[in-house]
Amino acid sequence: MHGLTIIVFLGSVFSPWYTLARRLHGADQVAAEDHACFHVALYGRPSRWAMTERRRGAVSRGRTSLAIGPSSVRWDGSTLVMDIDEIGAPLPQRIRGTVRVHPSALTGARFTLDDAGRHRWTPLAPASRVEVRLDRPGLSWSGPGYLDGNDGDRPLEADFAHWDWCRAPTESGATILYNAERLEGGEQSLALDVGPGGIVRPFDPPPRAALAPTHWRVGRQTRADPGHVPRVRQTLTDSPFYARSVIETRLRGQDLVAVHESLDMRRFTQPWVQVMLPFRVPRRFG
Repeated sequence: MHGLTIIVFLGSVFSPWYTLARRLHGADQVAAEDHACFHVALYGRPSRWAMTERRRGAVSRGRTSLAIGPSSVRWDGSTLVMDIDEIGAPLPQRIRGTVRVHPSALTGARFTLDDAGRHRWTPLAPASRVEVRLDRPGLSWSGPGYLDGNDGDRPLEADFAHWDWCRAPTESGATILYNAERLEGGEQSLALDVGPGGIVRPFDPPPRAALAPTHWRVGRQTRADPGHVPRVRQTLTDSPFYARSVIETRLRGQDLVAVHESLDMRRFTQPWVQVMLPFRVPRRFG
């Protein structure tokens, strides 16, 4: 079984180069476009990882399109088309092909993750069909997918300590959980059911449920129906501050398989983590 994650960054929030530039010059003096990245992670066999950061000269933006280096994304009115041409790291293996995301509906929903409204999250199309056609490596498949967007006015590490997110396809659409712990205390806990037509209906967040920590001891937790113990089926990405996993859980009486993410921003800011990151997040200066 294969899986694919694509994240397009203007201001790569997990970049050691962007973090260093903000520390040296101040966050308000650093242009996000100077730290742009088209991140691609392919899971299964073969696997690939690309997260090359580029400067603003490699960025081209239009009303319905964005190109970063040789890779691009465009909206054709009904489908999001991503043309990928990246080199992996730390092993220089090519990832090249086209991915098409066909939303069943666009939600129009938007949420703030902090009281000041400095960080926003938009679940654009939680229930989508994805077509993957790769030339390098030679793979193709189709299946359920997800499309969202985040934007913010401050670095994540300035306002958040930790967050967990998960999304599971359901018979009627998708279920999403989002729990963000703020540095100054308090949290934002969202539980959303997305039904036909992209209608988003919040529901009361179920109880917290612990998941096994990662090899790097990143804590993972989620929420699940009372009395149910979710489990990790597979860890896809295991880093010192971030984990992406596949979990089995139960929400609103449904047994579901979900993609889950845990992010520890306190770990991310540690000097030893910043020193390690350039091996997985190279930067092109030309």
